[in-house]
Amino acid sequence: MAKTNIVINVQNGNTLLEEHAVLLGESNLKKWKLKENETVNLRYGSFKKEVKVVSVARLSALRLHEALANRLGLHPGARLCLQYKPRSRTIHLGPLIGVLVSRLYLKNFEKPFGATTAFCRELTDACAKYGAFIYFFTPNDIPPTMQTVHGWCYTDHWGKKEFPIPDVIYNRLTSRKLENKVNVQKFMKEAKSRYGAVVFNEKYLDKTEVFQALKKDASLHSYLPESYLLKNYLMLKTMLDRHSTLFLKPITGSLGKGIIRIAKISNTNYQCSYNSLNGVRTQTFINLSELFSSITGKIKHQRYQIQQGLKLIQAGGRPVDFRVLVQRNHLGEWSITSVVARTAGDRNFVSNLARGGSLSTVQDVVAKSNLSPSKKGNLHAKLSNLALQIAKGMDTQVPEHFAELGIDLAVDSLGKVWLIEVNSKPSKDDNTPLHDNKIRPSVIKVIRYSQFLAKF
Repeated sequence: MAKTNIVINVQNGNTLLEEHAVLLGESNLKKWKLKENETVNLRYGSFKKEVKVVSVARLSALRLHEALANRLGLHPGARLCLQYKPRSRTIHLGPLIGVLVSRLYLKNFEKPFGATTAFCRELTDACAKYGAFIYFFTPNDIPPTMQTVHGWCYTDHWGKKEFPIPDVIYNRLTSRKLENKVNVQKFMKEAKSRYGAVVFNEKYLDKTEVFQALKKDASLHSYLPESYLLKNYLMLKTMLDRHSTLFLKPITGSLGKGIIRIAKISNTNYQCSYNSLNGVRTQTFINLSELFSSITGKIKHQRYQIQQGLKLIQAGGRPVDFRVLVQRNHLGEWSITSVVARTAGDRNFVSNLARGGSLSTVQDVVAKSNLSPSKKGNLHAKLSNLALQIAKGMDTQVPEHFAELGIDLAVDSLGKVWLIEVNSKPSKDDNTPLHDNKIRPSVIKVIRYSQFLAKF
């Protein structure tokens, strides 16, 4: 259905414009075959109301009474998509996008969302460019009655307003505890069932869940290192009989926290290395029982994934892996947004930026790596193709709706590509590289996909 990008004008209450009337250019009324003062439905997110349409010559905007604009949470100058659906006699404005964030920092007016504030501003700018409206809200902003939400939006400053339930909800909660709160789960369920809202990146994925799901896809088997939920000593021993190096990873961990590397030095000696902000702390054990006893306390309080260790390619003597950002585009299809190489920091065995890792292009790091020349040429394409294959596998095997995935891949010394993990909440902190104050492609895709979901 044809859509028009339109600017919102707001008239104050002292004018003759009725509260439940909307002013449109006469060209719109002619195109939609509407008569002057005819009554139609106005829809914006969950808001629906009968309004009277009034024609104004050469008006290129949509003009609203300030009382109506306030009910919608709209400010003068907001740019939205507009379409008319003759079968239901509805003028549809939108899309209205709600972003569920973890917390607010009310004492910091410039950065109310902490390290993700710049990302939130970028989303706002993308909406202004492509025609959408976006607001941000926390679990504490969800009302007990599912009719409106008190959220935050940016005009020339951050402010709080009341908004309808959005057409699209982008889950950016960075805490499983918050995500599993009763009011959050109820809100997402009712927004979908009562108002037809679409929620994407619905939940955190744990590491074991991802591997168990992808194992069901036969086409991905050869890319998956052997991985299980660590249950007991026998499992650790069996895995070490097959692989000289193992990694233990908290299944709900992120940013490289809590990862343990176990190496078999000889038949009687084992080495256990712990990753930390200060580098790697290593202990040696004379038998596996002693090593297992040393980690028992950790695995009692946190579930761990046990995974086959890989001999990764290196650059400058440091291990390298790759982060592929895969997102749905304006057609709803999975697409590659970016592929970057991550090199581990000094005295570390994980490449996360939070652990001292550094970013570079695939081309640059491969040129400096110990990968054989015959394997270097098509590596970028191999990484991209596998990431798309994994994203489609996730679609098939995982029931929740995802629109962006951070897929971590590794390349071993023979040039074979492996999956390390899939992140359903890729980092959006302020330390993510920006490009000359331009809106990044990753941000544009979020808005364009939201338009696709809301049928604009």
